[in-house]
Amino acid sequence: MKLCLKSLIVAGALFQALSFLFVALLNVILPPYGGAWLTVLTSLYLGYHPETGPVSFIIGTSYALISGAVAAAIFGWLYNNFVERF
Repeated sequence: MKLCLKSLIVAGALFQALSFLFVALLNVILPPYGGAWLTVLTSLYLGYHPETGPVSFIIGTSYALISGAVAAAIFGWLYNNFVERF
């Protein structure tokens, strides 16, 4: 059974974007929460700096949305190719 790539891409993108936004907002409310993970993402997502405020959250969430879509697309493509062969 093959996966529907469109559905997988939308689900992966939304999951990663909402996860990022949740951790970023919790980091503002409870400062040590997710600090190490957000530090790693600061080096990956250009323009995202947790201390700069709401505009940075939008930038980071946009990057997370795109990276989640790309990761889901690659996963779905690989899965569908392996399902056909095995």
